[in-house]
Amino acid sequence: MRVLQSLVVFFTTLILLTSHFSLPVFAASSSLIRAYDDIEITSKDFAGQSLIKAEFGNADLTNANFKNANLRGAVFNGTNLTQANLQNADFSDGIAYIANFSDADLSGAIFDSAMLLKSDFKGARVTGTDFSNAALDKEQVLELCKTASGVNPKTGVDTRESLGCL
Repeated sequence: MRVLQSLVVFFTTLILLTSHFSLPVFAASSSLIRAYDDIEITSKDFAGQSLIKAEFGNADLTNANFKNANLRGAVFNGTNLTQANLQNADFSDGIAYIANFSDADLSGAIFDSAMLLKSDFKGARVTGTDFSNAALDKEQVLELCKTASGVNPKTGVDTRESLGCL
């Protein structure tokens, strides 16, 4: 009983003390995050665009062009990127869970610290692609290592090394 009374007194005191101080409030602005999953995508040409933290959830981006795009922190969960062009795109810190990169051109792209679990990379071109610190399934790594080669032109990282290929 004394422990309970002590806790009540402690928390009451804590609430009274902190109620006199106003703490800053931070809120995310919807203008900072562009979501493309709720709109119909009429063009699939995103070449050279800054799409930082853009969200493309469950979108059909077959044959889309993201060449030289800034996709840092972008989200492609459940997105179809079959035969998409991501040459030299920067997808650092991005998330592509259950995404389809089949036959996509990822040459020179940067996937540093990207979360790519359960995604499909069959037939993807990964020459000079940097996968440093990326989260990949073992099966994905084995598939990518079959054709991985080159050094990323921007980061100087060897593709096979970034994947941990044997």
